[in-house]
Amino acid sequence: MNKQKVLVTGADGFIGSHLAEMLVKNGHSVKAMTYYNSFNSWGWLDESPYAKEMEIIAGDIRDPHFCKQITKGTDTVYHLAALIAIPYSYSAPDSYIATNVTGTLNISQAALENGVKRIIHTSTSEVYGTAQYVPIDEKHPLQPQSPYSASKIGADAIAMSFYNSFKLPLVIARPFNTYGPRQSARAVIPTIISQIANGIKKIKLGDVRPTRDFNYVEDTCRGFTFLADCEAAIGKTVNIASNYEISVGDTLNLIRELMNSDVEFISEEERLRPEKSEVFRLWGENKLIRDLTGYEPKYTLKEGLKHTIEWFTRAGNLAKYKSDLYNV
Repeated sequence: MNKQKVLVTGADGFIGSHLAEMLVKNGHSVKAMTYYNSFNSWGWLDESPYAKEMEIIAGDIRDPHFCKQITKGTDTVYHLAALIAIPYSYSAPDSYIATNVTGTLNISQAALENGVKRIIHTSTSEVYGTAQYVPIDEKHPLQPQSPYSASKIGADAIAMSFYNSFKLPLVIARPFNTYGPRQSARAVIPTIISQIANGIKKIKLGDVRPTRDFNYVEDTCRGFTFLADCEAAIGKTVNIASNYEISVGDTLNLIRELMNSDVEFISEEERLRPEKSEVFRLWGENKLIRDLTGYEPKYTLKEGLKHTIEWFTRAGNLAKYKSDLYNV
């Protein structure tokens, strides 16, 4: 990609912080939007060695005036800001609509009014629900199996409507299950790694039968940048996936093996999703992104997990995670 002025919303989060850093390393002028808070925290960017090379702006995508300001003079917007935790969406669905749907509307409207040349809107594989066929391609039906997934279906629809109605140069990037350094403890991989690293011998879990298509965070970020540089992707929804599935249980056993642990896994009722809300199978087809951009994942699951374990088991990083608490 030519050197550009780019905006990353949600740059304080897991994927957003990695993407913002990658864009700096690729030579772009990066504006990083973080969520405003009274602690003056920039999330993961607080510790980033690349933060000093970014313009960091705190705010809230629920405010349309703020969105108009931050998109001015921007070539490409990577829109990642969202509420993502599925269990919390059962308790606070209104906040998911306000952030994910209305926030996307605000960013899309602002990008249109300010003449942004490309917007990469972030979707999620959760919108597919339990696979009706595999591998899941972009034509698979959408199934709102949680308030979170419903809000992302709505957000995707709002974003695509701006392409169809107003020719907003938009790509919907639909990553499958991303993991890696800095991931929230509400996700299964960091939950297991942090608890094993803290010496816990019995780990409480939800259902370990579902399958997932895990993607190392660097690969997901590369997928975003490939799509941003692809004219043929405009107006399309594109999976970022490994085209490989593995059960949660087998993933946990692989982590246990890589960490030389004898930990015992125990299923706990509190951690089970409602039956019709559980997504039992995700396996993503990545043919479209390969055909459009030549993208291929660089990391196998085992390689990615080794990097993830190495990061989480550093004392300073591990101390940031409350491994004795259930993170909703």
